[in-house]
Amino acid sequence: MLRLINAFQIAIKALTKNKIRTFLTVLGVLVGISSVTIIISAGDSVEQLIFKQVESFGSNYIQTEVRVPKGSGGTMSQAQGVVISTLKEKDRQDFLELENIDKAYGAVMTQDVISWQGELNKVMIYGVGADYIDIDTTEVDQGRFYTEEEDNSLARVIVLGSKVKEDLFGASEAIGQNVKINKTSFRVVGVAKPRGTIFTFDLDDIVYVPVQTAQKVLMGIDYLSSITSQMNDSSQEDETAEQMRQILRENHDIDDPTKDDFEVMSSADAKELMGTILGGVTILLVVLAGLSLIVGGVGIMNIMYATVAERTFEIGLRKAVGASPQSILTQFLLEAITITSLGGFFGIILGIMVIYLVYLIANYYNMDWPFALSWSGILLAIGFSVAVGLIFGLYPAKKAANLDPITALRKE
Repeated sequence: MLRLINAFQIAIKALTKNKIRTFLTVLGVLVGISSVTIIISAGDSVEQLIFKQVESFGSNYIQTEVRVPKGSGGTMSQAQGVVISTLKEKDRQDFLELENIDKAYGAVMTQDVISWQGELNKVMIYGVGADYIDIDTTEVDQGRFYTEEEDNSLARVIVLGSKVKEDLFGASEAIGQNVKINKTSFRVVGVAKPRGTIFTFDLDDIVYVPVQTAQKVLMGIDYLSSITSQMNDSSQEDETAEQMRQILRENHDIDDPTKDDFEVMSSADAKELMGTILGGVTILLVVLAGLSLIVGGVGIMNIMYATVAERTFEIGLRKAVGASPQSILTQFLLEAITITSLGGFFGIILGIMVIYLVYLIANYYNMDWPFALSWSGILLAIGFSVAVGLIFGLYPAKKAANLDPITALRKE
């Protein structure tokens, strides 16, 4: 133990003799380690954010969306951007006939300008059925949500997101006022509670209108973009999802499941899919960040070679007075590991600071971004820093350990 402490003290003295060279070498490792820490922690933050949004719907819903069907070769048979118009109100009604489905709402989305007394605001228009308010976590702050009767009668009623209300009306009363969308007048019946932002999408900069009103009055269509269904028993979600697929294939005249023009996904499926995607992206980014560690490792190898060349006489002298090749090897390996450990330590500190700064900035702009410090990422970064020191310091250390003392002493 005393030998190891003594070797460490010698390593520190050797590194402080050339501070600039040591600093530049540490910097190379620092960049790579901080990148690994930031990437893994950012991945955890995104995962928490997405899972939180998925869980906000509850664990008892199934989402059905349109998709471009695949061709026989497994590729998309139609160009992206094509309109799939096969999801209809009948599909929703048939879902409601299933024993495990309690409620379901259809939805469409579009963008347009909403106006009131000269105030203009381009907003996302979310056409949803009346059951939306019972299934989703959206809550009404003022007034009420529209009814199924209003949806069926194509009523021109609207519920404003909190930001839309603030932009148009400020402190004025919005309930009962008439706003216009594309020259069509809508009566404000409610204002939603603030929901915040997910990534760059502001959930408060949105308005809600009855889905049939959106379809027939605003968009001139008769199909849906999605149907969200609420289950009575989430333990039966696999069976229920399969029943829904069978209904859709029958309604859409689909015999081959590979030609499905829809996607049926439960909350568990959504979590699994997002986790898989994020895991793959995180691994890719960590690999890319690891390349910078390799560059830093090559720099360490070059520095250690230079150090061995500069200290050839010292190595020869130590071996002449009895130092073993193993002690020389340990000495130079310890110097390499010390450099990478310093880079790892300060890299982790820098990574944590960047993660926290992103958290502060995101929340300043009302983005619901969690502060997720990944301990697995930190442990991985520590492991990387030690491994880089061992791998790239081993060959120069072996060269030092194998020097012939007589030849080395002649170098002076």
